[in-house]
Formats: sequence, C-alpha cells, structure tokens
Amino acid sequence: MMAGEAFTPKNELEKKLLAAWEGSMSGDEFMQELLLSEVFMPIEDDEVMQGVQRSPRAQPLVLEAEDGSRVLAVFTSPDRAKPFLKDFPLYGGGLLTEFKWVLEKMGAGHGIALNPGCEVGFDMEPEMLGQLG
Repeated sequence: MMAGEAFTPKNELEKKLLAAWEGSMSGDEFMQELLLSEVFMPIEDDEVMQGVQRSPRAQPLVLEAEDGSRVLAVFTSPDRAKPFLKDFPLYGGGLLTEFKWVLEKMGAGHGIALNPGCEVGFDMEPEMLGQLG
C-alpha cells in the first residue's frame, strides 16, 4: 500500500483491525477476535513453487525490532504481505493458519507484528502474548 492510500478492509479480520484502530472496538476485543482468525505467515523456502511450502521445516519471517527483540511477522492476508515481502525475496511462500496455532508454535520471548509496513497494523509485545496463552 502506498503512503497516503486509504486502507480498505478485504476480509473480516481487516474490518475488525480497522475498528480497533479507529477506536470503535477495544484492543482486548480485537485480540479475542484475532485468536479465532486466520493469518498469513510468510515462510522462507529456497524452493518455493507457486507459493507452496515444500520444506518440512517452516522458517517464518522474524524481524529484529529497534530494541533488539525478535518479532514474528504475520499478515491479515497474503495480499497484505506482498509489498512488504519485496524486501525479503526468500519468503515466497507462506502458511494461512489460525493465529492461535501461531502462538502455540512460536518461541517464548518473541513479539508479533501484524501487517508490518502497512498503515494499519498491530504490534504485540512478548508480555502481551504470554497473557494470551
């Protein structure tokens, strides 16, 4: 999405994210909805063929925050990931999976960035995620 371009929700999760951003839904309500929603998690794979993950060991996109902490990148849809992933060419595939599953599989001490690089996103600190488990 280009700077200044309006965020148009493309699915139910994005509608709820926008509502939370605009203040018509609380952050806690959004987190409860997110737990029940599917997200797109980019996966590194040297042999990506038409977006299908062939490696048995999925390597998700983990970013380093300004404070040095590690943050897992997830998106509200594969389309939201495309502009951001231009800077990460090895992440051509991905998983569309339940956010709850992502929480169960990720290591302790990681944060999550929902829609990094997008005007409408949400950052979750490791402490916040620990309370969800």
